Amino acid sequence: MKLSIIIITKNEAANIRACLESVAWADEIIVVDSGSTDATTNICREFGAKIYVHDWPGFGAQKNRALGYATNEWVFSIDADERVTPELRTAIEAVLRKDDTCAAYRVSRLSSYCGRFMRHSGWHPDHIVRLFKRAAARFSDDLVHESVEVQGRIGMLHGELLHYSYLNLEQTLDKLNSYSTAAALTQQQRGKQGSLATAVAHGLWSFIRTYFLRAGFLDGREGFMLAVLNAEHSYYRYLKLMLLNEQRDGKR
Repeated sequence: MKLSIIIITKNEAANIRACLESVAWADEIIVVDSGSTDATTNICREFGAKIYVHDWPGFGAQKNRALGYATNEWVFSIDADERVTPELRTAIEAVLRKDDTCAAYRVSRLSSYCGRFMRHSGWHPDHIVRLFKRAAARFSDDLVHESVEVQGRIGMLHGELLHYSYLNLEQTLDKLNSYSTAAALTQQQRGKQGSLATAVAHGLWSFIRTYFLRAGFLDGREGFMLAVLNAEHSYYRYLKLMLLNEQRDGKR
């Protein structure tokens, strides 16, 4: 059976080549770009990718667009800052060679934070669905932190998916702002409420959970930095939700 790779991009010239090199063995590569102004699309063309340009509706909707362009029975979704290891490739190819009863497979993702692969802090093991039959799955419509919704049995693949998620502090702060805004908008759409007390409580709990309960202290200084990041994300998410609701209700 053949495999389609789907990727969404915007200004990923620094990442996309290594990503594509790790999946160049696939039968089809689909890229949905949301207006890159760097060399992203040129690099994708070097690998024979089929490129489609769309506006940005959020992560879930954009990935569903990419899924809509895939033509093969099996699909593997990968982000530009991720890499398929040789062990994971072997596991994927083994699935493609057999008449499988699973509709999808989870992979183990190993993520880095400011140069360190995090093996604690709630980041590992990080089992996520990435390989699935095209007709049996779709992405949730979440603006950020989307998930794959599967109809059928889900198996587990051997091998790691490497994730170079936060390369430096500047990128961390940029993602903190954009991700917390998207999360606040998603919660508002679901009718959630926020307050200053809620923001403080969730921020404090996020730090305690990451650093102590999920053993972030074993990840060294990066574990502490990540715990602070998670606390800030929770704090700003609920603070932004509070302000969005006030703006909607005419209180600001």
